[in-house]
Amino acid sequence: MENLFEGLITEGGIFANKEVLRSTYIPENLPHRNEQIGGLARILSAALKGETPSNIVIYGKTGTGKTATMKFVSKELEEMALRRGSNCTIIYINSEIFDTQYRVFTYLARVFNKRVPMIGWPTDMVYSELKKGMDTEDRCVIVTLDEVDKLAIKGDEALYNLSRINSELNNARVCVIGISNDLTFTELLDPRVKSSLGEEEIIFPPYNADQLKDILKERAEVAFIDSVLEDSVIPLCAAFAAQEHGDARRALDLLRVSGEIAESSGSKTVCEEHVRLASEKLETNRVGEVIKTLPLQSKILLDSVLVLNREKNKRRFSSGEVYNTYRRLCNHLGMEALTQRRVTDLVSELDILGLLNAVIVSKGRYGRTKEISLSVPEECVQPVLLEDYKLKALSDIKVRTQITLKGE
Repeated sequence: MENLFEGLITEGGIFANKEVLRSTYIPENLPHRNEQIGGLARILSAALKGETPSNIVIYGKTGTGKTATMKFVSKELEEMALRRGSNCTIIYINSEIFDTQYRVFTYLARVFNKRVPMIGWPTDMVYSELKKGMDTEDRCVIVTLDEVDKLAIKGDEALYNLSRINSELNNARVCVIGISNDLTFTELLDPRVKSSLGEEEIIFPPYNADQLKDILKERAEVAFIDSVLEDSVIPLCAAFAAQEHGDARRALDLLRVSGEIAESSGSKTVCEEHVRLASEKLETNRVGEVIKTLPLQSKILLDSVLVLNREKNKRRFSSGEVYNTYRRLCNHLGMEALTQRRVTDLVSELDILGLLNAVIVSKGRYGRTKEISLSVPEECVQPVLLEDYKLKALSDIKVRTQITLKGE
């Protein structure tokens, strides 16, 4: 009997090396980032001279090459340190995972062979072990904190201690590099932390469509078998991604998923239609992932707009209509409703996430009001909301209609 996977792995595909299209892949060349690469190399070259590099904050929107550039420069630095006999330790930490001072210090202490438990010790004891581990040799330690704003939200103690740790070390030297998508995250920090952490700043601007085309062409040469991409595919992927704030990650995902769709349909080439299907699929996935991570009150608010959307013959609703429907949904769920002011804040947050569209509309002598509408297709929202067991009570159409009618 033929194995289930036999046909799937022996069919002629269109990919030569799909991994090249993953955002985690670090290429040997990073187009249109020479200025940022040069800036990082200039600052970090101090490590090779036995000096302490300045602390750095790297800013830029998602998909602008921040992490890839930092890892590329780190690899080059490690190679040069090895050739020169310089003692450099480069550590990368994802602050979405290690998002507290204790977790960061524990991870770092373990890098330096200190047996620190993930829970249970006083933080100052972990910090003391970390310093002992670092200071056993004359070396330069470069700590990169990706998504550093996630760490700052929980408090700036970790950043304060790390950015000033050099004053407590005798042999080792520490450089801290923070990477953030949020250009305003330093406003959360104590002024002392802000000044010591951001000794140098490097900005990564969004890519434009032409720059994205260059990136995709280089990756496509390695990722695909020759002549399987139609000429319009890469420009279309670049154009779609340029609309999304110049996001190279989005462009790569589009090209990869386009290829997967073409391959699964048995096509020998990737065409425009595959790109458009990939765009729809990625948008649905993105919306779903964003909604899943929302707090319950934000989900109820989003559902309020859905209820109005289905029962009213219009697409835009006043903030009063939305708030009244929200209160009725909360009442039906047996939950206490938030104040109208707090709900207005939640509307603004959902607007920033691209789930709602909230605009101020003038009513002439009657003043101004905020009108709210759904920014994404209903079919992308409702199934994801109902995955939350707390909202199951709202799944009945009759219930939803009654909730709306009560407000009329």
